[in-house]
Amino acid sequence: MFLSTIAISEFQVKQAINDLPLRNFVVLPFNVDHAMACGLLLRGIDRDAGDDRVRVKDDFKLIAQCQCENITHLLSEDEGMLAKYVSRLSGAIPGATKVVLLKDGFETHWFDNGQSRLVP
Repeated sequence: MFLSTIAISEFQVKQAINDLPLRNFVVLPFNVDHAMACGLLLRGIDRDAGDDRVRVKDDFKLIAQCQCENITHLLSEDEGMLAKYVSRLSGAIPGATKVVLLKDGFETHWFDNGQSRLVP
């Protein structure tokens, strides 16, 4: 599982990053390719009135990383802003990343083309 340096910076605002089990993650730095993809994504979409510019930019950085690295699912607690913009972009970007909300729990069918397991 990847852990973006963007998410690390957001986490560090309220809690020490050392509190996370870092050995269980592959840290994904934000690089030039990600920055270029982010700029193009931001250029093509309008931010909703009332959405904080900094939060939107950080969310788009995460989306760009997923797009560049072919990451299919993004785990988040943010159903209000991140999920909203991912949903808007999903129609415009083939194979776009999907947001998995922590409150919804884990379902294996997200990774099996929607196929749920049969209950024995």
